[in-house]
Amino acid sequence: MAKKKAAAKKDSSAANIGFEAKLWLAADKLRNNMDAAEYKHVVLGLIFLKYISDAFAELHGKLIDGEGDYAGADPEDPDEYKAENCFWVPPEARWHFLQDHARQAKIGKMIDDAMVAIERDNVRLKGILPKDYARPTLDKQRLGELIDLIGTIGLGDAENRSKDILGRVYEYFLSEFASAEGKKGGQFYTPRCVVRLLVEMLAPYKGRVYDPCCGSAGMFVQSEKFVEEHGGRIGDIAVYGQESNPTTRRLAMMNLAIRGIEGDIGPEHADTFRRDLHKDLKADYVLANPPFNDSDWHRSEEDVRWKYGVPPKGNANYAWVQHFVHHLAPGGFAGFVLANGSMSSNQSGEGEIRRAIVEADLVDCMVALPGQLFYSTQIPVCLWFLTRDKKDKKRRQRSGETLFIDARKLGQLIDRVHRELTDEELQRIADTYHAWRGDLKTINPKSKVKKYEDVPGFCFSATKEQIAEHGYVLTPGRYVGAEELEEDDEPFEEKMARLTQHLSEQFAEGRKLEKAIQANLKGLGYGL
Repeated sequence: MAKKKAAAKKDSSAANIGFEAKLWLAADKLRNNMDAAEYKHVVLGLIFLKYISDAFAELHGKLIDGEGDYAGADPEDPDEYKAENCFWVPPEARWHFLQDHARQAKIGKMIDDAMVAIERDNVRLKGILPKDYARPTLDKQRLGELIDLIGTIGLGDAENRSKDILGRVYEYFLSEFASAEGKKGGQFYTPRCVVRLLVEMLAPYKGRVYDPCCGSAGMFVQSEKFVEEHGGRIGDIAVYGQESNPTTRRLAMMNLAIRGIEGDIGPEHADTFRRDLHKDLKADYVLANPPFNDSDWHRSEEDVRWKYGVPPKGNANYAWVQHFVHHLAPGGFAGFVLANGSMSSNQSGEGEIRRAIVEADLVDCMVALPGQLFYSTQIPVCLWFLTRDKKDKKRRQRSGETLFIDARKLGQLIDRVHRELTDEELQRIADTYHAWRGDLKTINPKSKVKKYEDVPGFCFSATKEQIAEHGYVLTPGRYVGAEELEEDDEPFEEKMARLTQHLSEQFAEGRKLEKAIQANLKGLGYGL
């Protein structure tokens, strides 16, 4: 069993995926005294540039050869590249040209000029690429070394696109920068295992996916992956987002662009509560990780979104919850991360808002997560899943019911302070929800779970009346009960004798250790 767990840990852990980690270590050595938040854009901008240049170079070679469909084509005609959904890269921005000049003092300005030229010739990239490589504080020798390092990996050619080399490097670097930046960096990056769990549980096959605090766009990327992995087509989902931080918004735009995902992230950065950029959107799926317990947010008491009660000024948790509900289509689902306090707080009217949401039968499932998953906070977190329609014909009729899952004991430590959910654990949680919801055969026909059953200590299906008895507290631990202990056939007398012997041995070892410590202290001149 231990070997099996270790294997699962290795499969799912971003810390064990090979060359990405080695590449990160090499790149991080070049950081010198630069802050991680600043260095992040230096590195990710170059990775982006290398990717589009690789893809361009491959098509450029085919156009030069002029065989088959490419006969008579002009390799320097931008329209040839647009026709193949490939970014046009002007000569001064091509990777081989920049790498040839990587050790020159003017390399910073050359990269800035390259970014400007790419934005000029590709409307979709306008305003999103970093253009601050010429600044005096950026060590040009280390910049040249970084260019040489990134030049060693193939990113954008067909073979590497099929392996998603770029996606793996980009995602790994985002997670490592979030870790290096600590609390500040984690605000734009939701751990991959948490995003995967949200997506696996919501199962966004087709429709509009919305994230009003989209960070670096991880929710959208994982949603597209889900569609691909389950036999759907890219384009079956349309993504809509919004981000208030202008720098993070550019990261999101780059993340979508390098993966070929068309998304509406609004015309500019904007605060969701002050200016909702998708005011009329009704989404089939809402996926989000809003700031936890945010006390610095804008509130208008007359806002149409506060259908279940006006959220308190000192905490935006229930502002986010009601914003998500407001944007749900009649048959829509929402899955999002919140601090654990949201499940039980009664401060400033939050309990009354939660009660109204439960009474409206919107809460489909609650999941308590293990600690240490996030880079940005040690605050315990949970997942909420809401739906407007528990009577839809695609799933089991579950009006007045809510599923509670307690996953706090799951997860594997990947280092001293960070934990991840393994693939096996992610699947167990998601399959439990789908078995309860009644669509498991559609989502995962090969699942080991055959039908839903309450499991003491892990999951429980509660009625609205039972939730009311608990004062509308939504903490899974209140409902799932204690884990059943395995049957123990050892006779009482034998067990007591064994435990007594064990304690005696432990006591003897303790006495030996104490005597050794005393002897060492005497040798150091300490009298006892």
